[in-house]
Amino acid sequence: MAQHYFNRYIWLISTIKTNGPITLKELDRKWKESPLNETRDNLYERTFHNHRMAIEETFGIKISYTRPDGYYIDTDSLEDGSFREWMLDCLQVNNLLEESSGLHDKILLESIPSSGKWLNVIIEAIKSKRALEMTYKSFFKDFPSSLTVHPYCLKLFKQRWYLLARSEDWKTPRIYSLDRIQELSLSKTKLQVPERFKAEEYFSQYFGIIADKDIKPCFIEIWADSTQAKYFKSLPLHNSQTIKEEDENGTVFQYYLAPTYDFKQEILRYGSGVKVLSPKEFLEEIKTEIENMAQLYK
Repeated sequence: MAQHYFNRYIWLISTIKTNGPITLKELDRKWKESPLNETRDNLYERTFHNHRMAIEETFGIKISYTRPDGYYIDTDSLEDGSFREWMLDCLQVNNLLEESSGLHDKILLESIPSSGKWLNVIIEAIKSKRALEMTYKSFFKDFPSSLTVHPYCLKLFKQRWYLLARSEDWKTPRIYSLDRIQELSLSKTKLQVPERFKAEEYFSQYFGIIADKDIKPCFIEIWADSTQAKYFKSLPLHNSQTIKEEDENGTVFQYYLAPTYDFKQEILRYGSGVKVLSPKEFLEEIKTEIENMAQLYK
């Protein structure tokens, strides 16, 4: 896809999402005024409908029409999960940054050191149903390994991209960080992934990227002080989060998930603003970790 058309698609998605329903006449006016339209050309009806079809085919985002108001983003096309909603937000932010290029030193973004160059290869492997030839250097090994892997899905977590894939040497899938991949290419081997695999379901009972099947999900209760509770309410730690009780001093939240290393690290990072109440085993893990940390400062 030419970058010229790709930028137009992003602009159309963002503009319709922000202003819809919107008429074609109004879209044409906005396109003439857009900094992205350097030649100030018109958005003709035929061109618009070609772009509209390409957007649905490329992004799975449907632009519908209602008389007499105009065109709008069909929310039914977003119902298959949070990924499309996240992608829509990303496209909108991308368009905003493109149109505000003169403010580059006023908008600060987080760096993602996860070698984005591998994303295209992995996505192409999943689309074409092919395995990957990968050279991978783990933090825990002295030398890189060369292996053939079958990609299941991609997951972004704490500024790093991860690949869930099954090596031909293992029966179950494992997590690989994209910033530790040294070489990656499409394999001639046909992709072997269970037809019923659902990425969201696979990670549903975990926080982060560690899906350790040996750690069973359980009900976890934590107390958060009144300040931290506001953040948890606005952005839940996990989709199972519920409020069990609250008062002016704080809130007790309940979760149903596996207390893996990732979740333990997340709880610890809130310091004295959060306290684990149950289960006892997880409480003791957190307590031991805090005691070990305190020893470092004696």
